[in-house]
Amino acid sequence: MSASPRLFHLVKYRSLWTHVRRKVTTWSPVGAAFNAKPLRRLDLFEKNVGLFGVPELSCPEGFQAATQTALKNTELLLHRACSCSPGVETVECFDQLSDGLCKVADLADFIKVAHPDPAYRDAAEKTCIEIGTVVEKLNTNVELCKSLKNLLVNPNVAAELDPDTKRVAELFMFDFEISGIHLDDKLRKQAVALHVKLLDLNNEFLISSHVPNRIAKSAIPEHLQVHFASEGSFIQIGGLHADSPDDLLREVAYRIYLYPNADLMECLEELLKCRYKLAKLVGYDSYGHRALKGTMAKNPETVMSFLQLLTEKLSQRTAKDFQMMRDMKKKLNPRNAELMPWDHPFLSGVLRAERYNIEPSLYSPYLSLGACMEGLNNLFSQLYGVSLMSEHPGAGEMWSDDVRKLAVVHETEGLLGYIYCDFFHRRDKPHQDCHFTIRGGRWCQETDQYQLPVVVLMLSLPHPTKSAPTLLTPGMMENLFHEMGHAMHSMLGRTRYQHVTGTRCATDFAEVPSILMEYFATDYRVISQFARHYETGQPLPESMVARLCESKKVCGAADTQLQIFYAVLDQIYHGKPQNRSTTEILKEMQEKFYGLPYIPNTAWQLRFSHLIGYGAKYYSYLMSRAVASMVWNQCFVQDPLNRDMGERYRREMLAHGGAKEPMLMVEGMLQRRPGIEDFVDALVSELNPNFQTFLMDSES
Repeated sequence: MSASPRLFHLVKYRSLWTHVRRKVTTWSPVGAAFNAKPLRRLDLFEKNVGLFGVPELSCPEGFQAATQTALKNTELLLHRACSCSPGVETVECFDQLSDGLCKVADLADFIKVAHPDPAYRDAAEKTCIEIGTVVEKLNTNVELCKSLKNLLVNPNVAAELDPDTKRVAELFMFDFEISGIHLDDKLRKQAVALHVKLLDLNNEFLISSHVPNRIAKSAIPEHLQVHFASEGSFIQIGGLHADSPDDLLREVAYRIYLYPNADLMECLEELLKCRYKLAKLVGYDSYGHRALKGTMAKNPETVMSFLQLLTEKLSQRTAKDFQMMRDMKKKLNPRNAELMPWDHPFLSGVLRAERYNIEPSLYSPYLSLGACMEGLNNLFSQLYGVSLMSEHPGAGEMWSDDVRKLAVVHETEGLLGYIYCDFFHRRDKPHQDCHFTIRGGRWCQETDQYQLPVVVLMLSLPHPTKSAPTLLTPGMMENLFHEMGHAMHSMLGRTRYQHVTGTRCATDFAEVPSILMEYFATDYRVISQFARHYETGQPLPESMVARLCESKKVCGAADTQLQIFYAVLDQIYHGKPQNRSTTEILKEMQEKFYGLPYIPNTAWQLRFSHLIGYGAKYYSYLMSRAVASMVWNQCFVQDPLNRDMGERYRREMLAHGGAKEPMLMVEGMLQRRPGIEDFVDALVSELNPNFQTFLMDSES
């Protein structure tokens, strides 16, 4: 297209922002792009480039065409992988196979939940099912497995493989093994049947765990009914209302939302049985042992040691936190001062607010979305020499008009990849913050070029208004930094193989880069570079940031203990069968690892949807936070904008994706190999008052 329409677009863009920003005149192009409503060019002759620039996806029917092309290429690569001589070419064929299917399946996996058009969602869902079926067949293809096995069992051939190629070959072999490829025909068919059954059970549990519970209106006080959705003579309770100041409302929501559903209970029990059967069938002691192979923790025994030691070291602080909550409840409600599970989130919030005055509305004017994006751009520029550049999308490239496209550009390496920012709330969009890999990076032998990664960041932020840009609470800002940590993990990796690109690594390592970003998001030396009032340009006062950081430590032990309880429950559920109900297990673990009483006729585990995606791995958040804490306090607390340390972090941790053992990456960054006690001490130390200041003083 000619330059004049683009120039016209930019002029209109700038004039709109001049009206919105009022007195502030110093936003960078990235900041301005996110603080103004996008103006789309209307060009009737512009060619539809298709979703994410994939030409076939200019209409829903294109998913079928893209699927068929991917499956045709799969057949060709399958033949090549089975017939070539054992060596690097074999692994490259496997990776191309994986890449061809993932490029369609991952894109479809995103579109099926994010596209506003049901026709696109349905077409994407069909693609996911079709490709998922093919992947299951490939994972049980004996000839394909033999070609890989011939490579790994031949010591002469294996010795010639570079470390990355050998690791990727071993990871592919692991995928075969957990699918039962090494079993005889009869047992392999059983493994496939269990896989298929688990897909259905996982889906059923995931959907049902979010379905509201109904109760007759007459069963609850009339003055509480207005807080819930009405359905004739019933009300629907679809959440815990944990932040409500009304004790009775929190209790009613807790008891009804968590009331056991017999069908869902049966689904969970059957799901856990199937996972155990499958793990045993393919040679593991439990599903937990199968799930934790290749992680930092390695096995369930290490995870439980970590969680038990953390519980012991937090015990006094946790008891103190619960006593503070009891005192606060007694102050607020003298007639009913017993501390209950529905009180924890609310009372910890009250204690933080009372002690530090951290009302989110006081912070939001300083945290416009554009300012935060500008802050991220500055941070990445100083740490890695990387810039975020707003790019105008082609016609049909986006699934919604409010999505922004960013090119990630390195000062010497050039274009690294693309981040699509789907940040704003819309109807039918999942209310969750997450990172999607649309296309993984890899070195393409066939083109002699690097395949650039493409990711989507999904948030659910309010839209800008006529008088103000989108303003973030501190929590929203931290979530933005967290998700951008995942995105930069994808962008800054330059792995040879797509199978291990970016966040395709061990779960307990994948969260480290994102959690580390939360430390940058709460350091005043970083915040002061971008947090300024959207109307006056005044910077966010340092005292407000200090109060926010200290407030996080209030009830921090109790909050961590709650996460420990969830993680322990996840481990026990995925260990050896207990011959008792999941509720009985929950009751015992809640008493042992949490401390607040179990409420009869409730089944919190039926709302624990993380059991699906994080089965036996829920501990990952705690372990990743421990590693991120060590990296921050050893490498960045002295100077969070240190370029040399940023380069080291990229070189030792971000660059490898899953191509290197996670603990080796941690060891490379910290220059030592941490143990369980180090992880625990890192988490406990964070709760000390002025911990970062103390650390800086002690090291200076």
